[in-house]
Amino acid sequence: MKKILFIAAIIGLSVTARAQEAAKAEGPKIYNPAADAKAEIAAAVKTAEVQHKNVLLQIGGNWCIWCLRFNDLVTKDAELNKYMNDNFVVLHVNWSPENKNEKVLADLGYPQRFGFPVFVVLDSKGNRLHTQNSGYLEEGKGHSKAKVMEFFQGWAPAALDPKSYVEKEKAK
Repeated sequence: MKKILFIAAIIGLSVTARAQEAAKAEGPKIYNPAADAKAEIAAAVKTAEVQHKNVLLQIGGNWCIWCLRFNDLVTKDAELNKYMNDNFVVLHVNWSPENKNEKVLADLGYPQRFGFPVFVVLDSKGNRLHTQNSGYLEEGKGHSKAKVMEFFQGWAPAALDPKSYVEKEKAK
């Protein structure tokens, strides 16, 4: 009887482990390990130039729960999503064992030093403006909507446009 219970427990654990692996494999796939990050960044910069936006690179991987949580917040919260898409061309850049994009990340100043996700803001010419450690945007088991919005507002094109400040001074 003990052997039967032991075998049933082993089978049960095996089935549970396989179900968890399947659920993990079926999770959202926002990062593409096979993508040519250098070419995608160049295309995002061209789009940003035409649309008068900056580029927001979200660097991480499908394995990263914090990367998925951030993406979930900014895609499901209507206010964040609108502000982000009105001001940035957004690109997910993969970092995983399959593709660490070492050359691209070296060109971006090694943002992976902050962990994942990490955000890099480029202007519409492809110049790196800022690297954001996502830890400063966290709150509890996710990211703070207010902190994320402040980050977006601080690096949106209008925040970096000298005309914005000249107009504010004239209004005083």
